[in-house]
Amino acid sequence: MGIEGTLDFLSDVFSAARRKKKRQLNKVDLKVRMDCEGCGHNVKNVLSTLKGARSVEVDWKQQKATVYGFVDAKKVLRKAKRMGKKCEPWPYVPYELMAHPYAPGVYDKKAPANHVRGTDEPGVGTLNPVEEKYAQMFSDDNPHACSIM
Repeated sequence: MGIEGTLDFLSDVFSAARRKKKRQLNKVDLKVRMDCEGCGHNVKNVLSTLKGARSVEVDWKQQKATVYGFVDAKKVLRKAKRMGKKCEPWPYVPYELMAHPYAPGVYDKKAPANHVRGTDEPGVGTLNPVEEKYAQMFSDDNPHACSIM
């Protein structure tokens, strides 16, 4: 029993080492400093050489690069930084997802249209229970929901 148990354990260890990671299709968005169409073309060429990248979309006016494929976000960011361009993960979220879009640290003049900077702060990203009660009382979706009128 002792030898068989040891052999079973060793076979489990070696079979686990041989298993490959499951690949997952990802979408990675980056904010990359680009001044012209030529910069956008260079960024697209460099990011398309990544192993596992299926397609690369570049919008140099918004300074956004999107990589689709079986890629890791850290590897994409590292490859983009090797170009010598200033880059960071895409920090913007749609305006409607923020409870307080004009709060300090969220509002960004350089953000694309209808976008604000994302945050994880609970006071800025979501409504507190009192604010939620008032928001439901004066609902634009249901004009008859106003309890004061």
